[in-house]
Amino acid sequence: MKLRITLLLLLAVTFGSSAQNTKTKNLVLISLDGYRWQEIFQGADSLLIYPKKFRKQDSTKLFEKYWAKTADERRSKLMPFFWNTIASKGQLYGSRKKGNLVNVRNKYWFSYPGRSETLCGFYDPKVNSNEYPDNPNENVLEFINKQKGYEGKVVTFSSWDAVSRIVNRNRNGMLVNIPGEIVKGNNLTEAQKTANELQFYLPEYFGKEIRFDMTTYAMTKAYVAANHPKVLYIDFGDTDELGHAGQYDSYLDAAHYLDAMIGKLWEMMQQDPFYKDNTTFMIYPDHGRGDGDKWTSHGSSAPNSNDTWLAVIGPDTPAGGEMKTAGQLYQDQFAQTMAQLLGFKFTANHPVGEPVKSVFK
Repeated sequence: MKLRITLLLLLAVTFGSSAQNTKTKNLVLISLDGYRWQEIFQGADSLLIYPKKFRKQDSTKLFEKYWAKTADERRSKLMPFFWNTIASKGQLYGSRKKGNLVNVRNKYWFSYPGRSETLCGFYDPKVNSNEYPDNPNENVLEFINKQKGYEGKVVTFSSWDAVSRIVNRNRNGMLVNIPGEIVKGNNLTEAQKTANELQFYLPEYFGKEIRFDMTTYAMTKAYVAANHPKVLYIDFGDTDELGHAGQYDSYLDAAHYLDAMIGKLWEMMQQDPFYKDNTTFMIYPDHGRGDGDKWTSHGSSAPNSNDTWLAVIGPDTPAGGEMKTAGQLYQDQFAQTMAQLLGFKFTANHPVGEPVKSVFK
């Protein structure tokens, strides 16, 4: 009996303590809703940037911003932080032309199931609607929030209100800020107060349940500067909304400014002693989009919209750049990867996918 108790205690220390074998102490998770692998790895798509029906902007200015002869040039113009910083210091998975594949495992290929699979490390076929109620599946965020040193230091800022149900804040009580909500507190900084206001000064272009990513970014960055959370989940949505609207020029603009926002956040955190050289960013979508004229949609009716990607940069991740090794990853592997970057093994009320081992040195 004593031996059994000793073994259980050792297991608890091994899997439930703060990071011991990794340099990552802080984690930033960023979802780019419905952003395709094609633009990540090839830049602006010639099949979509030329047709007038997919753009409102002057073609000359649009081509100056995003077009070039080669895919390498186009992707660097579109997403310079990804291809100047992540590609030189981190890893980018999902380059399908190289046989490096990333997919959602779920069969639905849309938002709630995709996010649930990613954060829970589990494909639950019952999670089959964007209107699905509070997620019964435990997620990696609430798991980390229970670990010593991380209690109350795991926060979410989202441009879509359904994320509160996906993360199930009613169950775990974590801070999950969604459209229409302000960050509360007695000692808010001026930046936080201004960011709180911004969302109410913009038109509800996509409905009350959606806010523009610039507002989510401003609220997030102000909160990070004031409170220094240890795990941050940011859920951006402009790429998906503009994709559904069929505005490829604005979709490219959204990708470009989201790349800049992520770069500025990385830069700010690397200048802060609390985060410098001990913070990992994981960036990914919740699903892909269709090809050709079906790029505006996703789901089982839009072939190949289950194709996704992953970007990682941090002190525990070797600099591999564009990963060119043929292989297959699934998004139900991301949650365990997140936990193990912090030195934990994620366990939940459901099975959990294996980590992406190549992310670690």
